[in-house]
Amino acid sequence: MSKTRYLFSHIERALEKKMVFIGGPRQVGKTTLSLEFLKPKSVKNPAYLNWDRSTDKSLILKDELPLQHPVLVLDEIHKYRHWRNLVKGLYDKHKEDTQFLVTGSARLDYFRKGGDSLLGRYRYFRLHPFSLMELNSRPTISDLKQLLKFGGFPEPLFSESEAEHRLWQKERVVKVVQEDLRDLETVKDTSLMLLLAEMLVLRVGAPLSLKSLEEDLHVSQPTIHRWVDIFSNLYYCFQISPYGAPRIRAVKKLQKVYLWDWSQVEEDGFRFENLVASHLLKYCHFIEDTEGHDMELRYLRDTDGREIDFVVLKNKKPIFAVECKTGDKSLSPHIEYFRERTSIPEFYQVHMRDKDYGHSKSGRVLPFIAFCRELGLV
Repeated sequence: MSKTRYLFSHIERALEKKMVFIGGPRQVGKTTLSLEFLKPKSVKNPAYLNWDRSTDKSLILKDELPLQHPVLVLDEIHKYRHWRNLVKGLYDKHKEDTQFLVTGSARLDYFRKGGDSLLGRYRYFRLHPFSLMELNSRPTISDLKQLLKFGGFPEPLFSESEAEHRLWQKERVVKVVQEDLRDLETVKDTSLMLLLAEMLVLRVGAPLSLKSLEEDLHVSQPTIHRWVDIFSNLYYCFQISPYGAPRIRAVKKLQKVYLWDWSQVEEDGFRFENLVASHLLKYCHFIEDTEGHDMELRYLRDTDGREIDFVVLKNKKPIFAVECKTGDKSLSPHIEYFRERTSIPEFYQVHMRDKDYGHSKSGRVLPFIAFCRELGLV
């Protein structure tokens, strides 16, 4: 796989002015993307330093970095306790001659949210799995089926091997819980965390009931809430909140959970819904990271159970809503209901087929492929 990732040109421009941090899930391709800025594009390039390699760790601790190179990549440096002071000092001293690219997992993102001595010195980009338009600028039904089956992570997506896919999934979940979790938080019972990870797969697309999880895991609701937040910080799952339009009796607190690897979801309809959620989150993060707008992904549900799967907000204002159906031709009555009672300007109902069923006064029923192309999703 030699495809240049969607963030490359944006990172290239940002490096001319500041340091660049790249965060994102384990095995999403952060290291591969960072190597695109080196010549040769190899982990053996002396300008690529990985904290997990003992020789590189020694160079970093001894302050013997190869600063003669135009770009220096520091991978997994966040595992070093004093990493922020290190990169701050390097940047302040050498920014005129060297560009700094820092990559890392959830902990890099987690710690940058706190009090940050690096403020103003870096740009942060979140790398997502492959989406339909990144996979193919002229996507087909075959591309959509491939993404649904293997997910958007590069290794299983491009191997197209069911056996390799299953092995990769098992290994990834265990590494997230046992390795990434160890770097981020102190959790004594990782076996229960693994069990929670399995349970979240079965709850994709539905409002998350902490009470139900409490009964299954025999762990308090505050603890479960904390664990779900940890999984979000580890890029295992992401949560979306309800959109509380003023003229409807919207639910206020119940969040919905989706997985970064939607291929874990067994049921076709919920897997498709998770894929759409992931595409919309990628769209929101891309606009935030490249244009600076405040973007949010939410869902719409009232106390009578009427629901629209997703609402996208830009600078606190809704810009469109999306309902997912595997193949329905007619517009959901929930769209017509919420169209009359909210300020959402556009409603779309997307499906997995290739037929565009056109407009009505309330919304449009169209293929997800056409939706991605027309809205310019990355």
